[in-house]
Amino acid sequence: MSDTINGKNANGPARTGRGGMAFGGRGGGGFGGGGGHGMSMSDEKARNFGGTMRKLIAYLGRYRAAIIAVAMLALASTVFSILGPRILGMATTKLFEGAVAMTSGKGGIDFAFIGTLVLLALGLYLVSALFSGLQGWIMAGISTRISYRLRKDISEKIDRLPLRYFDGTNHGEVLSRITNDVDAISQTLSQGLMQLVSSAATVIGVLVMMLSISWMLTLVALVIMPASLVFVRLVVKKSQKLFKEQQEYLGRINGHVEEMYGGHLVIKAFNAEEGSIAKFETYNAKLYDVAWSSQFISGLMMPIMALISNLGYVVITVLGGNLALKKIISVGDIQAFIQYVSSFTQPLSQLASISNILQQTAAAAERVFEFLEEAEEVPETASPSLLESPEGRVEFRNVRFGYSPEKQVIGDFSIIAEKGHKIAIVGPTGAGKTTMVKLLMRFYDVDSGSILIDGVDLRDLRRKDLRGLFGMVLQDTWLFNGTIMENIRYGRPDATDEAVVEAARTAHADHFIRALPQGYDMVINEEATNISQGQKQLLTIARAVLADPAMLILDEATSSIDTRTEILIQRAMDDLMHGRTSFIIAHRLSTVRNADLILVMKDGGIVEQGRHEELLARNGLYAEIYGSQFDSSGRNEGELAG
Repeated sequence: MSDTINGKNANGPARTGRGGMAFGGRGGGGFGGGGGHGMSMSDEKARNFGGTMRKLIAYLGRYRAAIIAVAMLALASTVFSILGPRILGMATTKLFEGAVAMTSGKGGIDFAFIGTLVLLALGLYLVSALFSGLQGWIMAGISTRISYRLRKDISEKIDRLPLRYFDGTNHGEVLSRITNDVDAISQTLSQGLMQLVSSAATVIGVLVMMLSISWMLTLVALVIMPASLVFVRLVVKKSQKLFKEQQEYLGRINGHVEEMYGGHLVIKAFNAEEGSIAKFETYNAKLYDVAWSSQFISGLMMPIMALISNLGYVVITVLGGNLALKKIISVGDIQAFIQYVSSFTQPLSQLASISNILQQTAAAAERVFEFLEEAEEVPETASPSLLESPEGRVEFRNVRFGYSPEKQVIGDFSIIAEKGHKIAIVGPTGAGKTTMVKLLMRFYDVDSGSILIDGVDLRDLRRKDLRGLFGMVLQDTWLFNGTIMENIRYGRPDATDEAVVEAARTAHADHFIRALPQGYDMVINEEATNISQGQKQLLTIARAVLADPAMLILDEATSSIDTRTEILIQRAMDDLMHGRTSFIIAHRLSTVRNADLILVMKDGGIVEQGRHEELLARNGLYAEIYGSQFDSSGRNEGELAG
């Protein structure tokens, strides 16, 4: 939903209260090191891996130079690291030859040369570590900026999406994309991407170094490799299925917790705690089972791969020793080769693991891009009209609308609300009363027909200009975590403290505000539970009063107010509505007796219209509703109870 208030995007406090709106205004791992599967927040593989990765690469376009620099640093770090074992092997050979010479009395150990080689190897490792740290630092910055940009784009997208999208989408699903999926992409960029470059460079570089030592030993090592890769493939395939199921149940738990947390008052009221806990424990138990299985199976990679690796070392050591005896290779070459074998199998395992991570990352990216590509609200007109001094004449002309093509809510609806008139809309639940307001505010666009203000079609006005014409107070209050003063001022951010207090007096809220601890400076808590429902409604009415709107929409605005307070509020609202076109949706007919026109709706159409006395005389649906709320003396049931 677009938080468009006073014709502006409200980038203010996040919504923390339950209900609707009330506003108004004018104008890693590897061989021998574990099979680490990064935990993606997507619960399935990408349907279009190639297309999604192309979109992600395009999205990273502005960071291309930095990413190339990071790749070059990763490559350089890998090259320096690969050279180290060969130099240490030369030092080992020199040490071995010196020891043999000492035994035969023909010489000694050249410690100076060996020291030079050791220092050279140490220097290479230090440079490698420096490059690795530098590329990690740069990549951390890139991934953080990309996460920021993705969340910013998603947040802005939310403001541009039509209400129809949110009506058909679980809120937890939207939150999952802006949190879990973005985190999965960020984690892959900060770790997996450079690991991919390093692993690929390591595999190629180590293979070259192994071949330079002995093609025979290399052939033996490569024969052992398929056994490792087959095992990796089996583990990845099995664990990927379990990780998918794990994420599915993690999503269910997140959705359940969000739902239960948001509706905890209702749960307590209906003694549904046990059912909620039972449902949570069912999901949690299943999540435990699949999480344990996925971690256990992926954890098998480390010991089994280590076993295969050690068997390979035995074969290579025996064969290498035989070659050294035949003077085909040196003793140091055997040491270097064993190091290279370890360095060769580890990145292969990492590449297999990264391929799984990339699949999950592609699924996360696909979900993010799907959201960013959702159809937005109908674009603003290229040549918008502007109502400089709106009079407030509103016309619904042959309006038809349905939330879905199969179900029409409003059919061929036509009325004219003259300037300054109070238009009351009454009728049974589901008659289409609130839908009328949503159409008037352009939260939805009509399927056919048109709605005009002062003869101008709503679609010819910019949304912020249109919504800036209205003050709106809904049955469901909307308050955020902040002071009472800040909550009232939300209707007009530039209002003075004196104007806020005056608006509160008009809405008959000043007396209870001053009785509260800290008065206007009292902080409303996150769930807005430290004031009553009626007090919350008074604050939202004060907010609309402060906004001083050109037209008013009141949707059950006094439904949570007691009868005595309702009388006071009605007087204040009458003053506020004077000279303004007002639309009043009400179930309690006591609030609409003095309306200029009462529209009685049923099944999306107007079945009766007229003034209060006229409709009572017709003895139709209005009279029936009225009769159900009042006794023969005309007194309200609430008044009788009081």
